[in-house]
Parts: sequence; structure tokens; C-alpha cells
Amino acid sequence: MGKVFIISAPSGTGKTTVAKKVLSQLPDLVRVITYTTRSPRPGEVDGLDYRFISKEEFEKKIKENYFLEFANVYGNYYGTPKKDIEDILSQGKDALLIIDVQGAFKVKSLMPEAVSIFLLPPSFEELKRRIEGRGYVDKNLEKRLQTAKEEIPCAKYFDYIVINDFLNNAVEKVKAIILSYRVETKRVLNNIEKYLQGSDIVNLVKGGKCYVKET
Repeated sequence: MGKVFIISAPSGTGKTTVAKKVLSQLPDLVRVITYTTRSPRPGEVDGLDYRFISKEEFEKKIKENYFLEFANVYGNYYGTPKKDIEDILSQGKDALLIIDVQGAFKVKSLMPEAVSIFLLPPSFEELKRRIEGRGYVDKNLEKRLQTAKEEIPCAKYFDYIVINDFLNNAVEKVKAIILSYRVETKRVLNNIEKYLQGSDIVNLVKGGKCYVKET
């Protein structure tokens, strides 16, 4: 079975940009595509960036218990499909969730073994600049900045904190977190035949007796 990884951050921190680079560089890491009722932004592709559906369709899926978690963010629904996660994990691949902070807490409460990563901007001024660069101004800008002030303190409850100061640095740190879990003893032993050549060493690792006595 694979593992669930969560990347979360205040709006404008760059979680989607970081995640896309990580996904392009790590095999067997699959993004779980979030459903949303908001309109696509320029350049976004349905089924690749998000699954864009109507409010009526979303509420129907809520009643069907389709989502692992869902929330209303800035007036639009966002939801994480349960079956997509299950399918990815059953293939032995890792699932990556790119979700808001309240969604991350919800997933973690339901899946305590999931690994949560919080991205922080290098400064509040830089966060403001990034949000403005996405075209948010006036009341919308102030609302996002106020929400960020409420979300940033949540960082201390995540498993890892990565500062997104320089994109490539942040990408390497997130990759390191994910790769470290891929060499956990339990996970390697469960797939030992994939990694080692020859049954002799496999048998030694799995069934041999360690010469150091347990203390």
C-alpha cells in the first residue's frame, strides 16, 4: 500500500506550483484531483487541475458520501474524492492531496497515518505580493490576507513545515520528505523482492537471525 501526503498552505503561498514540480519529478506519486464549484482560471484544465462541477452536482455527491472531506472556501465548494485515494493506494502508489488547511485537518483526523506538510511564505509582505500577482485586489485581497493570518498559526500542528522562499529549494525539501517514507523499514520489507536481486539476500533480510541480541 502507498501513503497519503498532504500539502497545505494559505492562499497564494504556492502549494500548487510546488506540488506540480514534485509530481513531475517523483514516479509513483499521483495527485488526487479535487472537485470544485468555482470557475476555471486561465490555463486550468478540467480533470487535470481540478474537476469543475456545478453546485447542484457537488451537493448531490455530498449526499452520496462521495467525498473524504469537503469545505466551502471563499464561496465555492472543494472536495476530496475517497475512491480516488483508495485506488491510488491499492496500486502501491503514493497519493498527493493539495488542499486547504481545514481540509488537511479533516483528512488527518480520518487518516492519522497521512503525512501533512505545511508551506509557509518567507514573509507576510511576500504573501501579499503573490496574492496581488494573481489578480486579487481590494476586499478579496484583504479577505485572503485575513484568512492567512488565521491559517499560519496552524503550521505548528502539521508533521512538517517547508518555507517556500525559493521554488526549487521548497520542491527539494518536499521531495526529501516523501522519499524518506519510501525507505521505511516496513515498506521496504513489504516490497523487498522488487528492490533486491537474488533470493539468498531476500531470505536473509526477511528470515535471517540478527547477530546482535535485542536489549
